[in-house]
Amino acid sequence: MTTHQDTEVAQTSSHGAHTPPEPLLIKPYGDTMGDGVVQVSFSLPVPLCDEAREAARRLAGKMGLTEPSIYHAADLGYGFSFFIVYGKCRHSVDYSKIVVPKVAAVAMGFHEIDEFIARRIGRKIRVIGACTGSDAHTVGIDAIMNMKGFAGEYGLERYTNFVTLNLGSQVPNEVLLAKTIEFNADVVLVSQVVTQKDVHLTNLAEFVDMVEAEGIRDRLLLICGGPRITHEVALELGFDAGFGPGTTPTKVASYIAQEFERRFVRKQG
Repeated sequence: MTTHQDTEVAQTSSHGAHTPPEPLLIKPYGDTMGDGVVQVSFSLPVPLCDEAREAARRLAGKMGLTEPSIYHAADLGYGFSFFIVYGKCRHSVDYSKIVVPKVAAVAMGFHEIDEFIARRIGRKIRVIGACTGSDAHTVGIDAIMNMKGFAGEYGLERYTNFVTLNLGSQVPNEVLLAKTIEFNADVVLVSQVVTQKDVHLTNLAEFVDMVEAEGIRDRLLLICGGPRITHEVALELGFDAGFGPGTTPTKVASYIAQEFERRFVRKQG
């Protein structure tokens, strides 16, 4: 009987068809199929008044919405107002042509992952993690690494076959790199919650550059995560994988175990 542990992990994904799929044009759904109705909300730096309402309506029109109407308006005080506007989007997208890069890993459970590492890798995997730069939010890295975990799943600290080191928040890239070498890590997890002015992109790219300059990139799995992180963004920055909001510990652990085995164990064999 084939188990998840013995399933080969596909490294690329596609629609799987040799002929182009039939076009599937979709628009936002409001009350009826294809009506294009959407809801947008925003604030304006003017007090709530009739002129402010009209300004909000006209702005929605300039966004490309037809038949814009003010559904809700509120005075925020201090010369600001808030609006919820309904309108119709004229545009559609061909859903059949959308391909999103995804982390390639077969979902496994807590015990399956531990058994996979023991049987297929033969040693414990060393994982270091941190929130880097000025980011003081540890909720993401703790959800994945902390023993208590997240969403009913244990974090990496609870696994028998992961050796972990969570450096916490506001860790400079230089410190994370030094600790990675000192800890002899196999995997580096970097969490980025603060995204103002795209500081997370700058910070992540800088860390990859530092790892490459140190000459240790080939022996590490680099993984990043955060509310504005996608797998595609992670790949563009030079990471091996990226995980977004709602990611649970087993998703990350499954990827680490399978990718580590594919990249470092099979290659040696």
